[in-house]
Order: sequence, then C-alpha cells, then structure tokens
Amino acid sequence: MIKNKFLLTALLAGSFYMAHAQNAKPEDTEVWEPVPVKVTPGVTDFKSAPSDAVILFDGKNLDQWVMTEDRNKAANWFVKDNILTVNKASGNIETKKAFNNYQLHIEWRIPANISGTGQGRGNSGLFLASIGKGDAGYELQIVDSYDNKTYVNGMAGSIYKQFIPLANPARKPGEWQSYDVVWTAPVFNEDGSVKSPARVTVFFNGVLVQNNTTLLGPTQYIGKPSYSVKHGASPIKLQAHGDKSEPISFRNIWVREIQ
Repeated sequence: MIKNKFLLTALLAGSFYMAHAQNAKPEDTEVWEPVPVKVTPGVTDFKSAPSDAVILFDGKNLDQWVMTEDRNKAANWFVKDNILTVNKASGNIETKKAFNNYQLHIEWRIPANISGTGQGRGNSGLFLASIGKGDAGYELQIVDSYDNKTYVNGMAGSIYKQFIPLANPARKPGEWQSYDVVWTAPVFNEDGSVKSPARVTVFFNGVLVQNNTTLLGPTQYIGKPSYSVKHGASPIKLQAHGDKSEPISFRNIWVREIQ
C-alpha cells in the first residue's frame, strides 16, 4: 500500500513537471531588476595580439571558421575593409579548432543606423563553447545596451538568461566595443555528472562585468539551464540572430589557450 502511495506521488509529480514544462515561456526566465549602473568606459586599444595568440580573424579571411550547421562548409559571412559582418541568411559560424580553457579578445560594433527595440536591436551572441547546432552552448550576450531597455539578464555583458553584468559600460551604436574573456571549461565525470562547472570572467570595454562567474549550464532560451550534455573541448561560436535589425560587425579576434 505504501509503495503504491509513493508510486502515485511520483506519477503526480511527474505529470505536474511535464505540464509546467509544456506551458513554459521565454518570459519566465527574464530578469528586469536590479538594473546595472551605467559606467563610461576608458579608452581601450588592442591593435595587435600577443605573440602566442591564435588569430581567429585578422581582417583578411575566414580560414579559421566554418558553418555551425555543417562544419564541412566554409564560413560565408561578409569580409570587407578588415571587418567581419554577420550574414543572417547563412546562420551561425564557429571556429574550426576546439578549445578548453582560454583567454579571448573580440571587438564588435552595433550599426550606427540601428533600429528596433529590446532584444531586436543589434542582437548577436558570443558562444564561449559551442556544443551543438543552432544556439546550443554557453552564450555571452551581444546587443545594443547603450540606451535600450531590455531584461537585464539579456543585456550586453550578461551570461544570457543566467547572470546580470556587474555594470553597463556600453558605448553608442556605431562605436567599436570589446570583450576580453577568461573561460574555464566545465569538466565532467565518466558518468556524465559535473566534476567542476564552467566559469567565466568578462571585461566589457575594459570594465569587469563577470567576475569568475560559475555557470549553471549551457544557455536555455526557455526553462532553467543545467549540465545535461557531457562534452569536452568545443569551438567558439558567433550567432547570426534572426531578428530584423541591421547586422552587427566584428574585428580583431584572437585567443590564447590556457593549460
């Protein structure tokens, strides 16, 4: 009789969870407060990479990149005047090489003539580890956050839908911005359980916005993140977001592997 009660309780709990999951919405995991304080960033100038860096984009070609949906295809975003611009019609791109722990530098620019509001205003994403097709992986958000209201765990400098940035040092659309990232990849046990979770430190335009933050798992647009996929070294991915706003651009991308 007791066993039957336990079984009934488990079945009811499972049914409740499934019903809740089916009714989940993206808005459920949006956080709007507290709003990070605005900070005017200082001058940052990274014209050259360190001698031991792997140059991921030097302004000339996309030899270090492939299409996420088909890694046998060369990346076909637009390269002109030493600048890489998103090709929204083609999809996400990611590095040919996979990385564990690293230091990354990347510069990005929201178009000066940007339109739209909220998440539809210059949206892209830097996936610190791509663990599958589409938008699977761990996302550091890229979006116009200079004077653009959105949920704060979805603004520039946030670990998307997980952690709010410590400050908002965003520059105006049309100006170049930078991320400097220290990424510590997650480590898994043989059974797939987490031995040590992913951690990340992020400087946004030279201002600390994520301080050795421990991630809850890969990014989830709907629902709570968790470490449900065991993986090793992974590519770095750039997102071709499907909004209707003008595409953003990148330049000067390099990475240093950390042992």
